Amino acid sequence: MPSPAFETAWKESQQLDKKPTNDEMLDLYAYGKIAKQEEVKKPGLMDVYGKAKYNHWQKIVENGIHADEAEKKYIDLVSDLKTKYGFNG
Repeated sequence: MPSPAFETAWKESQQLDKKPTNDEMLDLYAYGKIAKQEEVKKPGLMDVYGKAKYNHWQKIVENGIHADEAEKKYIDLVSDLKTKYGFNG
């Protein structure tokens, strides 16, 4: 179960003044899925965006990251993004 700090960061990630880069978005997706311990389904052949998300998530999982570490990385990333892009919250 994610911590209250994670839940706050989750909400704040949706209130950034500017959209993060694609790589930052992939990190948010992967760390968020791992922290929430949600299942990630392999996308269809024509789903290019879904494949990018799945492949990034899989790469991080294969590096052995666990939910608690992913949660911390997510919170830290959102904090950095708030500074970088501004925050409307």
